[in-house]
Amino acid sequence: MTTARYRRIVLKLSGEALSGEAGFGLEPSIIQSVSRQVKEVAELGVEIAVVVGGGNIWRGKVGSEMGMDRANADYMGMLATVMNSLALQDSLENQGIPTRVQTSIEMRQVAEPYIRRKAIRHLEKKRVVIFAAGTGNPYFSTDTTAALRAAEIEADVILMAKNNVDGVYNDDPKLNENATKYDQLSYMDVLNEGLGVMDSTASSLCMDNDIDLLVFSIMEEGNIKKAVMGENIGTIVRGK
Repeated sequence: MTTARYRRIVLKLSGEALSGEAGFGLEPSIIQSVSRQVKEVAELGVEIAVVVGGGNIWRGKVGSEMGMDRANADYMGMLATVMNSLALQDSLENQGIPTRVQTSIEMRQVAEPYIRRKAIRHLEKKRVVIFAAGTGNPYFSTDTTAALRAAEIEADVILMAKNNVDGVYNDDPKLNENATKYDQLSYMDVLNEGLGVMDSTASSLCMDNDIDLLVFSIMEEGNIKKAVMGENIGTIVRGK
């Protein structure tokens, strides 16, 4: 069996990545593609945790701009991530991959509550664990959730799968055809240059805990496996 570079990963999926070109809702073909790619990686023996966003259904920031209480708007966003997580779980299990959803907000009829030691045990048993409902606290993004959970479960890397870009650029490549793609960056570069890879809280958490981040495109089938095998795709962010 080919040896993967990473033993345990956190796959970060934005809600938009699950919505396809529509930008909202769920696109079945995209979810099925992600599931097939996760199955490829699971068959290599890699332990996989997933953090899913909810922006394809609801964004707390939008609600706040509408005049809603920010905490309430963020809790709605957390519920959106649960919906996405359950959809992904169903698709993975249709691929024959044992899966558990753990939520930061307790809803036992729907999923397990997040318990760190239990999550690690699931991973050791080669179950895919999907972390839903963010950190369980308003004002924190799912990027921060990915960084926090990666630190807690001692993941080797965060794979940040994007649907609209294949790495980190010095400018928006859709607006500037001369934008330059980075092969490698430090977290200090990301913070100092305001590159918007992930929010500053998440970036600082990754930097402080020495967690690598690989930003790549989810739209090309097989890219998750390529990332896990250490092939030269996307942009890697490391250290200080």
